[in-house]
Amino acid sequence: PNFTEDEKKKLVGSADFIGLNHYSSAFASKPSKPATYGGYWADQLVTLSGKDSWKKTEMGWYVVPDGAREILLWMDKRYSHPLIFVTENGMSAYEPDKEHSIHDDARVEYLEGYIRGFGQALGQGVNLGGYFAWSLLDNFEWQYGFSKRFGIVHVNYTTLVRTPKSSAEFYSEVIETNGGVLPE
Repeated sequence: PNFTEDEKKKLVGSADFIGLNHYSSAFASKPSKPATYGGYWADQLVTLSGKDSWKKTEMGWYVVPDGAREILLWMDKRYSHPLIFVTENGMSAYEPDKEHSIHDDARVEYLEGYIRGFGQALGQGVNLGGYFAWSLLDNFEWQYGFSKRFGIVHVNYTTLVRTPKSSAEFYSEVIETNGGVLPE
């Protein structure tokens, strides 16, 4: 839509808060050739890359906990210290069976790193109002259906029995101690 100058002035700084869905970080560069696919990734008009040393999730996304801190610091500066909530943050891990799913050490490591990064930004003055792990339950992932699990609680899709994973226990401890269980 088109806004008048007066409407534009009214919009500046008018948000109650900013919600951030953050799963990964990557380097963005100008693409060397047009995308051969469509959708969200092609619409960005960039080529995403990372360091060979960065781990990847089951979705192929880079695991870069420092990016959690850096994006919050950038948003804080860019938007004049707004109230920010991390509304989604999580990962899909290799979980071919219930045993692998329940002992999700990679997710614990991911959450530990990202929550620490968000906490560092908070310690540097970012107005971070809250954090929400994605997701409480394994669910239907919009692009990959039931084949990718993001939950901290395992769901048997046939019986609907729910079993907390190691990451649920870890996240519970983070909440109970207000981050006190996070190693330095």
